[in-house]
Amino acid sequence: MLGTWLLGALVLIQAAPRPVRYEATINSVKYTFGPAEPVARVRAGEIVETNTLDAAGGALQKRGDTLSKAKGFNPLTGPFFIEGAQPGDTIAVKILDLQVEGSVGWGANAPGFGILNTNKFTPMISPDFSENVWFYDIDKASNTATFKAIHSNFTTKIPMKPFLGCVGVAPAGGESRNSQTPGEWGGNMDSPEASVGHTLYLPVNVAGALLYVGDGHAAQGDGELAGTAIEVPTRVRFQVDIIKGKTIDWPRFETAESLMAVGVTRPLDDALRIAASELVKWIEKDYGLNRVDAYELLSVAARIHLTEMVDPNYVVIAIIDKKYLPPKR
Repeated sequence: MLGTWLLGALVLIQAAPRPVRYEATINSVKYTFGPAEPVARVRAGEIVETNTLDAAGGALQKRGDTLSKAKGFNPLTGPFFIEGAQPGDTIAVKILDLQVEGSVGWGANAPGFGILNTNKFTPMISPDFSENVWFYDIDKASNTATFKAIHSNFTTKIPMKPFLGCVGVAPAGGESRNSQTPGEWGGNMDSPEASVGHTLYLPVNVAGALLYVGDGHAAQGDGELAGTAIEVPTRVRFQVDIIKGKTIDWPRFETAESLMAVGVTRPLDDALRIAASELVKWIEKDYGLNRVDAYELLSVAARIHLTEMVDPNYVVIAIIDKKYLPPKR
């Protein structure tokens, strides 16, 4: 009997599909979410193992390096063609593992970027901050990154909570969108929710969805106020599934404990309205709670996460814990 059991286990091990593996380089990355030749084809349920470059594509390595050295910003790994995904479907991207690569991360501010500098949306008459670049020593043993002030005598350690700043699909209508922009296709959401233990749902707009990942962060404060997180290359492992015939208008996250709806636009209050209305509709459709009741429930139990307000669009996430909901239908 034992021999038969071992043989069966061996067969199961041998039958397990190999992950889809792909290695991105500075010469293969993309800088838009949109139509492009796929780097790999992935079937529903398969696992992808790949890497992402940092937001400057490895151009910033040492004190004195400037943002002008970067070939572009937010280089994307992909696209991955998801077999069987068609417009009107939803893909589910479950992040299984995410590791910071290398020993140094960076952060920066620059004229025209960040909430305290002028830009075309919010002009000011005060002078901008000049460009500054900070480098963070990564200590994987303690899971921290060291902030070193460059205009003051001060250092402190920041706990690392790695996530992908960019996860998105090709937009509708065959359009392409800059990798620095978030929208209903996902994109540069800078959401710490794009991390291990979370599943991200994205609408499928074109055949194969054309999934991209990139812009790894070791840590980030709410809002990404000055325009960058601790920017790092990463090694990521994720699983992709397809929900056939399930149509969503905006990205969503889910964990075992919570539902999270994403709103992306300007001004900030409209981004929150999108997130809240999407969460109400999600609760009504999947949990059977009348939308007016769901609206009241959010008013007393929801949490709001402002993930970034420095890109062309702002990103807000409305969150409700499942313990406050009826059983899922």
